Amino acid sequence: MERKWWTLAVISVALFMLLLDITVVNVALPSIQRDLHASFEDLQWVVDAYSLTLAAFLLMAGALADLRGRRLIFATGLVTFTASSAICGVSVDPLMLNLARGAQGVGGAMMFSTSLALLGHAFHGRERGVAFGIFGAVTGIAVAIGPLLGGIVTSGIGWRWVFFINVPLGVLALIGATRQVEESRDPEAAGADWLGLITFSASLFLLVFALVQGNERGWGSTVILASLIGAALLLGAFLVAELRQRRPMLDLSLFRLPTFLGASLVAFCLSAAVFALFLYLTLYLQTVLGYSALQAGIRFLPNTLAMFAIAPLAGRLSVRVPVRLLLGSGLILCGGGLIAMTVLDASSPWTALIPGFLLQGVGVGLINPPLASTAIGVVTPARGGMASGINSTFRQVGIATGVAGFGAIFQHDLLSRTKSFLAVHHALHATQSALHGSLSSLLVSGQVAGAAGRLPAGTRGLLLHAYRSSFTGALDTIFWIAAGLALAGAVAALLLVRRRDFVAAAGHHEPAVASATA
Repeated sequence: MERKWWTLAVISVALFMLLLDITVVNVALPSIQRDLHASFEDLQWVVDAYSLTLAAFLLMAGALADLRGRRLIFATGLVTFTASSAICGVSVDPLMLNLARGAQGVGGAMMFSTSLALLGHAFHGRERGVAFGIFGAVTGIAVAIGPLLGGIVTSGIGWRWVFFINVPLGVLALIGATRQVEESRDPEAAGADWLGLITFSASLFLLVFALVQGNERGWGSTVILASLIGAALLLGAFLVAELRQRRPMLDLSLFRLPTFLGASLVAFCLSAAVFALFLYLTLYLQTVLGYSALQAGIRFLPNTLAMFAIAPLAGRLSVRVPVRLLLGSGLILCGGGLIAMTVLDASSPWTALIPGFLLQGVGVGLINPPLASTAIGVVTPARGGMASGINSTFRQVGIATGVAGFGAIFQHDLLSRTKSFLAVHHALHATQSALHGSLSSLLVSGQVAGAAGRLPAGTRGLLLHAYRSSFTGALDTIFWIAAGLALAGAVAALLLVRRRDFVAAAGHHEPAVASATA
């Protein structure tokens, strides 16, 4: 096999691993919670530690790769990702797991930021389109099958193998990268933007920390207020630093193009409104309805199958239908799917989610193919790497802030609803006394069913009903908010994405989509 096809194989394996770890972990979270005695906040960090560091280091890793060598940074990312995956698998407490997840994100950023550049160096002409198409297909498959694969692995051999499975794949990819992938650099690359990296990552961390810890510490506490103020100040410092750099990590001038701004907002809204909610849907399926990890993963199939059925059609439509209509209608369908899921109540079976899952799957299927090309379709080829990196960064920031923000709302709503229900039925004091005041921690940790066994029969039934009713009510609340966010993204797409921006940058047409699932 020619060297360039080995390059494609190595990059596809690496890409599959790093994108799979965005979604595969969700269905393993209840098992992780039980084994490591993790809190609700710990579970949020299992998702956010990975997304946050992936977002924070993505642009910086791309700049370092141009300067030091793309294969070098890619291989370094593989080593980092593989080693941290092994540490995730042997973690003995939530802190160890979440630190390792953060390291995974750093390694993932190194691999993701260099993948397209390495493919672009290895392939030319018509074959480059084929390679990018396969790259896009791997992207779609990895994200889509994550819940099902996570369920199979977790139910079959345990949650630790969700991470251990990366080790042999990472070793094989590393051998292939060092032997078959050619090194390449950007001869005009400037120095690394360390100030941009520090201010952006610190700002994002403080924001997510405040959202995750706000309910426990109090929104008016010194720590939370200081974190929010610090996040705002550091974000301002980041923007000033980027404006003053000759070769910034994030070129703010790109956002002067309405279409680029619109594509970035679509990426953020899609991730925050749809993908960030997988954590809470998984908790509902497993802790409230009692399904195993595999059973929960199977129940995400309506979403996955709809996505795969529609994506090829969206790829063909993108050369005939204005991109803004595909992006806008896709987000409207996602918003409609979220609204359809607000019918949940204490007596709902899982099938109540199917209409929403189908609408979401169709919506995501319509969005992903054109969104992958829109961000780079309005810039010159020389700036395509940064444009793609910015769009990917917005996706990961959407997941990180979405998980944290919805978690704050969900946790507060769950507690207030449950306590109000018990108070109305004159059972709150008795329940708290029997559980030694640990009701709040039990509610947010999903351990109510086990704790209820310590209560008298009548009180036990009230607590279980209150928990199930309050959980679905809190879910409905964040579904409505997410729907509003999806619809806001649809408005941004319809108003900002313009055909003439593609004409100015790329010739005479909006770009064709390389892959139906990119």
